This record gives sequence, structure tokens and C-alpha cells, in this order.
Amino acid sequence: MSRRKALVIGAGIGGLTAAAALRDAGWDVEVHERATELRAAGSGLSVMSNAIAALDSIGLDLGLEKRGQVLESYHVRTARGRLIREFPFPGIIRRLGVPCVLITRSELQQALLEATDGIPLHLGSTAEEFTTDPATGRVTVRFADGRRTDGDVLIGADGFNSAIRRQLVGPGEESRDSGYVCWLALTPFSHPRFTTGSVIHYWGSGQRFGLVDMGGGLLYWWGTKNMPTEQSHHWRGGKADVARAFAGWADEVQHAIAVTDESAILAVPSRDRPFLERWGRGPVTLLGDAAHPMLTSLGQGSGMAIEDAAVLARRLRDAPDVAAALRGYEDERRERTRGMVAASRSISEFEQSENLRRPVRDAYFRFMPERKLTATLEGALTFPRHPGPARPAPVR
Repeated sequence: MSRRKALVIGAGIGGLTAAAALRDAGWDVEVHERATELRAAGSGLSVMSNAIAALDSIGLDLGLEKRGQVLESYHVRTARGRLIREFPFPGIIRRLGVPCVLITRSELQQALLEATDGIPLHLGSTAEEFTTDPATGRVTVRFADGRRTDGDVLIGADGFNSAIRRQLVGPGEESRDSGYVCWLALTPFSHPRFTTGSVIHYWGSGQRFGLVDMGGGLLYWWGTKNMPTEQSHHWRGGKADVARAFAGWADEVQHAIAVTDESAILAVPSRDRPFLERWGRGPVTLLGDAAHPMLTSLGQGSGMAIEDAAVLARRLRDAPDVAAALRGYEDERRERTRGMVAASRSISEFEQSENLRRPVRDAYFRFMPERKLTATLEGALTFPRHPGPARPAPVR
């Protein structure tokens, strides 16, 4: 019996994770990416405990602790640096027995490219539409250059502006703006108030700033500022404008901006979409940002994509009915991802509070009972285990 073939559209974190996981589940895989070269944006992210547990559940060890920095502390402070709350991440991580890793996108991408070595990866391959054959259950994808390819399953992992989602949902789907711009940068950095393994968030009025240790003396920082959609989506300022936005903030915040090369600063709009209840039909489904784009407040965009890939591969392993396996994957992921999308937006709106709402926000987090805060964080950091035997986790 010939091996079945999966077509993965998109070579981002979700697409590459899905490709590696599906190959391990016994599928032949092709990956198609619209970009002509793979260049990770100059930013960092957190691969939280839930995502690493998801990888472990399918036996996929990317060695991330060696490529990034394990999270050791997490503080929230005022704009001038006064402590609002230390979040109990270290205790939760110890209890779960799975680390959170702070890592650059380029390092994570490289780990995934090594894990997918040997899988055909077609660059400059822009998917335009798909068709399905009811008689065979197979799916064919047509690309912008006229090429076609077919397989037994199609995974749309092509991000926020997914062509696969657009065909499933229809044209004209609206996005939802967050109401602020987000600046991102990576830079060499050291400061006496910034220790190894630190994540520090600073909250002002309608503004936030984050310092995240990537290891090896490399810092990932991000800043936000409330502004109208037209400005945030077409921001044309420079480093001096960012520095002015955070003038008077904690010394380490101002120092991070000062030592960053202007060319390293990215400005991106922050947006999501209303939650999509149905992710696919027949042999087609969505994964990651193509299915459930979310704001960055929880730092779980990559984590949800990795979880998706693990569940998808488990559902498709030895599945006699591909379409039924895909609907099972979607059903299993729906509540978890719906909750993350909603929580990310709610927290984003609360954390971006300005003027009279700002002291309410700070007091709420300062005096939240430890048990409630821990339960909320632990829920996000715990990968929902499926019934039945688990794959053996790799030895670390």
C-alpha cells in the first residue's frame, strides 16, 4: 500500500512543525512557501511549557534549551521600574517538569529546518486555490505559476493572510485591529537590572515595554503604544520616535532602545480575527495563525501552532478516514484555541489601559490572589493530554 501524501502550505513555525510531525506519523510530505527565501523576522518569542510538552508527546525533540534561554523569572513593573507583581512562572514550570524557552525566531526556524531535513520544501510557491475530487477524496492545489500538485490531505498553515482560509471562508473577511502599534527588535544588551533568564514587562498609560533574555547577551525587546488604526498599520517613524515614546521610563528600557541599531527595529500592526468555528472541509484543514490568529499578549501564537501540529499528526497517524480525522483534530483544538484568542484580546485591552484605567489595572494585578493567578497561568502552560497511550518523550 503506497504512503499517503500531505501538502503543507506555509513554512512558518506551524507548517514546519506539522511537516516534521506528519513525516514521523508515516506520511509523505511536501511543503510550499510563498516567500522566495526563508528569513525569520528579527524578533524573539517564548516557546512555553505547553508547546514543548506537545512536541514531547509526538517524540519531537528540537533541542531548544541549547538554542535559547530557559525562563527563570518574570516580573511586571511600572514604567519607571517599580515592581507591580512577580508572576509565579518558575514554580509552575518546576511543577510541570517542562521548561519555557526564550528563543529567537531564526533559531527556532533553524531547529525546525533541521527536523524537516529531506522533506521537499518549495520556495516561491504561492498557493492560489484548491479543488477536491469527491470520488477519490484527494485534493489538488494550483499555484500562481500554473503548477499543480495533489495529495491526500491539505494543511493550510499559511498565516494571517492564508489563501486556504480565504477559499474556505470566502472573500472579504475582516480583521480586528488592537488599537496600538508594536515595535520589535533584537540587540546585544547588558544592564545590572536585567538578569539571566529574565522576562520583564513595564506598564505605562496606553503603552507597554518588554525585555526578554534570548541568552548569550542577546536581548529581544518590544514596545506598544495606543494609536488609531491608520497610524499603526502605516507607521513611518524611526528610532528617535520610539525613544521619545518611552522617555522617562526605567533606565534599562531607555538603554535597550539606545543601543539598538535603527535598522533592527520593526514596526508591525497588532491584529487578530473573529474566531473561526469551522476550519476545513473534506481533506482540507487549517493550522496556527491561518486558523486562529491571536494578539501577542499571552505569547502563545507559536505555542498554539505547535500544539495544533502535534494533535493533527496524532489524529492522522494510521487514520482510516482522513476527513474524519481532520474533523476530530478541529473538534479537539476548538475550545482550547477559542479560549486563547479571547484571553489574548481581553488581556491586551486591559494591559493597554490608559489614564484613569491605568491604576485600576496595576492594582488588579498587584492584589490578585496568588492561587487565582497561578491557576490562570498554569492552565495556559499545560498541554491538554489526549486519552489513550502517549508517545514516549525523548530523553533530555
